[in-house]
Amino acid sequence: MVDNSQTLQHISEREATEGEEDPSVDPTAATMFLERSKVENGGITRKRSQHQIAQHNSSGGLKKSSSCSTIYLDDSTVSQPNLKNTVKCVSLAIYYHIKNRQFDRRLDIFDEKLHPLTHDPVPNDYDSHNPEHRQIYKFVRTLFNAAQLTAECAIITLVYLERLLTYAELDIAPCNWKRMVLGAILLASKVWDDQAVWNVDYCQILKDITVEDMNELERQFLELLQFNINVPSSVYAKYYFDLRTLAEANELSFPTEPLSKERAQKLEAMSRVMQDKVTAEALKNGIKKWSSMDNISQGGPRRSVAILS
Repeated sequence: MVDNSQTLQHISEREATEGEEDPSVDPTAATMFLERSKVENGGITRKRSQHQIAQHNSSGGLKKSSSCSTIYLDDSTVSQPNLKNTVKCVSLAIYYHIKNRQFDRRLDIFDEKLHPLTHDPVPNDYDSHNPEHRQIYKFVRTLFNAAQLTAECAIITLVYLERLLTYAELDIAPCNWKRMVLGAILLASKVWDDQAVWNVDYCQILKDITVEDMNELERQFLELLQFNINVPSSVYAKYYFDLRTLAEANELSFPTEPLSKERAQKLEAMSRVMQDKVTAEALKNGIKKWSSMDNISQGGPRRSVAILS
């Protein structure tokens, strides 16, 4: 008997066929949501809160900028994204998927008319009106808050959605966006969060949906993904930075605050650890480490003095 196990290729390592670009697998392929957000200019229209207007008036409309004495940073990084802003950006990506879709390809399992999420009757024109960004954000935020999901889970949710659109040749539309998003969140929370949320827990959040419906939604979602739930770190990073690009283009800015001494020390320590890893890997591969001008001085390496307010 011939053992072919050594020659079998894992699904996460499959090579794309000629002409195929899957942004959820290939880190060099452009994300679908960012491309669709460029279809129109102007982005979305958002009303500013009274607090935002007061801040704008009190500061004279000036934007905070980093200087020699003060450095402004937001609290979102690729490894620890800001939850609220990440959910807002993912909701905005879904909004552009719906608004700028090219077709209306659908499957029954995601159709809200056939599989309603509530006992309330679904309007006859349920598939004719695109949801606003606020409506999408409210739906996603409710699920994330109730299930206590992480920001990383939101990014993986978007990866799974775009993988579903590519593999199953579907479109996110007014008739199916809620169930598609629910299926992606359900899968992402089980795969990527430390404490998995069970299907019955989602039934406590969406009280009118049955466990059997949730199980079937999860099963078909997995089958449509061809059971490929792997997300490379390079793909995750690409989606994170593209979400930040989308936020900037639509004035969904991440809040900034002055860099404190404590955080500066933490960032410096993290930088040194990463530098040591890179140096060790380079020496291991036989790459010679060259000294920079900073190290050619008496008394050891030079260090610049940073003034932190």
